[in-house]
Amino acid sequence: MSDQPATDASHPGAPDDLPNIDEGALAPIEFEALAGAGDPVHPPRILVLYGSLRERSFSRLLSEEAGRLLRRYGCEVQSFDPAGLPLPDDAEADHPRVKTLRELAEWCDGMLWVSPERHGAMTGVMKAQIDWIPLALGGVRPTQGKTLAVMEVSGGSQSFNAVNQLRILGRWMRMITIPNQSSVPRAFDEFDDAGRMKPSPLYHRVVDVCEELVKFTWLTRGRSAYLTDRYSERVESAEAVSRRVNQTRH
Repeated sequence: MSDQPATDASHPGAPDDLPNIDEGALAPIEFEALAGAGDPVHPPRILVLYGSLRERSFSRLLSEEAGRLLRRYGCEVQSFDPAGLPLPDDAEADHPRVKTLRELAEWCDGMLWVSPERHGAMTGVMKAQIDWIPLALGGVRPTQGKTLAVMEVSGGSQSFNAVNQLRILGRWMRMITIPNQSSVPRAFDEFDDAGRMKPSPLYHRVVDVCEELVKFTWLTRGRSAYLTDRYSERVESAEAVSRRVNQTRH
């Protein structure tokens, strides 16, 4: 995968100003304290996925707000637009939208997933995106060892159904899911007419999640291969080599 970031149709008109941030309390990320001498030094690459196609999508608005914060913390951020992504198994893997999503999954060091809660669960739009990202792609595991943060929005009282499901998926995708998370209830009250999140303790929690995601990404990405080196896979690899040697001899 190239060091150049993959690109996708982002949502224009979303300036990176942060009018609700207390600059005195926004501590810089001390990456020197988190990264080892031989670790990557490029800005953390974060892929943002959101789970709605509505014109005024609160999961998209929340993902954009988080993207501004992640960029303020020094990250390179790409957001995948799920419009036009086919249902899983309803198209081939060379479909343009599937290819873009998979390229972004390979490119990134970590991800942020933001889903609405619908019928007590994540949306189908959210699940379809994750289902299109395989556990293995050629000789590469595009999600293994990468960091993950999860958020949700809901139309009623605060719930954690969607983020809990996203955590299960993150574990299944072999990702390092950070401890913090954000759940925004009555999302229609939390964003102004311009689509910006209003100041509140809920907004502070979003900042917390973004800060923690960046810290965990700096801390773990240079050690991902070691952290995900497993005994069972080493045994399988050794057995596979032994079979190939025996087949060659015979």
